[in-house]
Amino acid sequence: MADEAKAKGNAAFSSGDYAAAIRHFSDAIALSPENHVLYSNRSAAYASLQKYTEALADAKKTVDLKSDWSKGYSRLGAAHLGLNQYDDAVSAYKKGLEIDPNNGPLKSGLSDAQAAAAAAASRSRSVPPSTNPFGDAFSGPEMWARLTADPTTRAYLQQPDFVKMMQDIQRDPNNLNLHLKDQRVMQAIGVLLNVKIRTPTDDTDMPESSSPSPSERKRAAEAEPAKQPEPESEPEPMEVTSEERSAKERKAQAQKEKEAGNAAYKKKDFDTAIEHYSKAMELDDEDISYLTNRAAVYLEMGKYDECIKDCENAVERGRELRSDFKMIARALTRKGTALVKMAKCSKDYEPAIETFQKALTEHRNPDTLTKLNEAEKAKKELEQLEYFDPKLAEEEREKGNEFFKQQKYPEAIRHYTESIRRNPKDPKAYSNRAACYTKLGAMPEGLKDAEKCIELDPTFSKGYNRKGAVQFFMKEYDKALETYKEGLKHDPNNQELLDGIARCVQQINKASRGDLTPDELKERQAKGMQDPEIQNILQDPVMRQVLIDFQENPKAAQEHTKNPMVMSKIQKLISAGIVQMK
Repeated sequence: MADEAKAKGNAAFSSGDYAAAIRHFSDAIALSPENHVLYSNRSAAYASLQKYTEALADAKKTVDLKSDWSKGYSRLGAAHLGLNQYDDAVSAYKKGLEIDPNNGPLKSGLSDAQAAAAAAASRSRSVPPSTNPFGDAFSGPEMWARLTADPTTRAYLQQPDFVKMMQDIQRDPNNLNLHLKDQRVMQAIGVLLNVKIRTPTDDTDMPESSSPSPSERKRAAEAEPAKQPEPESEPEPMEVTSEERSAKERKAQAQKEKEAGNAAYKKKDFDTAIEHYSKAMELDDEDISYLTNRAAVYLEMGKYDECIKDCENAVERGRELRSDFKMIARALTRKGTALVKMAKCSKDYEPAIETFQKALTEHRNPDTLTKLNEAEKAKKELEQLEYFDPKLAEEEREKGNEFFKQQKYPEAIRHYTESIRRNPKDPKAYSNRAACYTKLGAMPEGLKDAEKCIELDPTFSKGYNRKGAVQFFMKEYDKALETYKEGLKHDPNNQELLDGIARCVQQINKASRGDLTPDELKERQAKGMQDPEIQNILQDPVMRQVLIDFQENPKAAQEHTKNPMVMSKIQKLISAGIVQMK
């Protein structure tokens, strides 16, 4: 259960839904309070929402639970940095590096903390402010938090030259002009100023699903544009070596093979498409799109093992080449899709779900998130089907009945719950468990089971009796009376329902006669004021006038008594103790 909640939290975090991630991690912590990883993950989610106080508390708990885990100190440093506690942040990062001296994030965090501390010290010495209009955007640790929160700039932070440029700009915002030619810096400015800046993108060309629509097939056939090199500050040399010329020619030929593969794919000539993609890979092994395209063809052909192998090779090669994280995410998504196609039982969905989750950590993609949700739903449905056994369900229900007779209600609930898991469509198990909950005073749970019982079999009188009993104990006598009456429509001679009606009428008449004690009246009024139906009646302008007439205008009040709807509402107010008739 804790692992399931953790997985949901990871997926939510990857998709940028940090509030949902916090809820899921909190659920996991409730089930496994000594798991240091859960506190670490929740700390990261809090930090992403800039709730650094909560992030700090979780980071400290992480370190307390596992003091030799370097990542805990990374979380601790980040939280201190977010709270502008620079010395504490430096101390935390240094402690983490004592455990893991080669840890990249810790080194980067320490550098950021030291730079922030130095900047704060400079400000305290009244250094004249920068005249750069973007200066505030690059000040303090907030810059690194924003860059980390954005999926595009988060990838840039893994590139040392980009980090160095941003540190240079943060030290002196006037240096921004020196780096404006770099598209990554332009993208970072857009994130920090909350402005969308268009930069060249690298779109892929193959379909995401195994059954693409015609329009998707059209897009799949379009060639993927080659990445444009960044402009160089020095002019390109006039002379080109034969090796460089040969490499360019091979890349150009690989692109032609890819285009031919796309055209063949569009015509559903899959064997030819595979042949062209394979030739493209032989000519240029530095573009993983050839692998992912061939994997898509294998997926369409139903050759799932080959598809998975190509996707795994694409991920491995992509990491070596530091390829666009979107391409790696696409390869992982295709692998997950193939695993789903191969799934025959609920356990077969587990590697697919894990693969989709990994894809989401690479890139926030709505299609991947949809596939993840569908896989989780399919797994759950299969688990229920695999567990379904009416015979065992009947046996468990009988065991629950024995414990109920012995007044061992918790044990009875356990067996009724197992019976429901074995056969979720049995109304009797819900009815029996509702009776146990009522005995234990767990009225909301009892009401929920009784309503489920009625939903499964609207003619089953026991369901109405269970629901009416819960409502009676909750002192909702009007609602209980309506429930018992509804049950009598299906079983007019049912004595339990008739007795329930008599009890409700007795309590309602007691309020009408004013026989309630002051404490009973106070309790009933408080409960009535919480009822949305009572609130609506009291807020109705017409009913307000009716109540005034009953007090001040007997003639008008006499007319109101002839209106059944008005009197029905008056009766509800009387039953709730809000109005007393004398």
